[in-house]
Amino acid sequence: MTAPHPEHVYHLARRTEWDAAQTTGVYRGSDDDRRDGFLHFSTAEQIVESARRHRHGEPDLLLLRARTAELGDALRWEPSRDGALFPHLYGELPVGSVDAVDALPLEEDGSHRFPPELSQGTPWESDGQS
Repeated sequence: MTAPHPEHVYHLARRTEWDAAQTTGVYRGSDDDRRDGFLHFSTAEQIVESARRHRHGEPDLLLLRARTAELGDALRWEPSRDGALFPHLYGELPVGSVDAVDALPLEEDGSHRFPPELSQGTPWESDGQS
């Protein structure tokens, strides 16, 4: 299935799993990712809702921004929520293809605080936290 290919796709990672990837050079995802057979990614427009639906209230969550050009044919666009196309990575994520990592602090209501630029659909730059 064809879809537009944005420059970046986004993944929600647990800090402990991302920290482990720094040692091996590849990120293998969560238990849910491995069970499903692919790493779940979202576009800039999808990521906030994905966090709300699947990671609400989860502490120590990181937002990974990966360059789509470096993921090659392993990145596939498949229908998911409400028929929208979501990027799924069938394979491991090379740490070097991630060009920004940011912490997602929890708000009092359990939602995650995203960079304002991302929720407005404009390019997001990391604040350097990891």
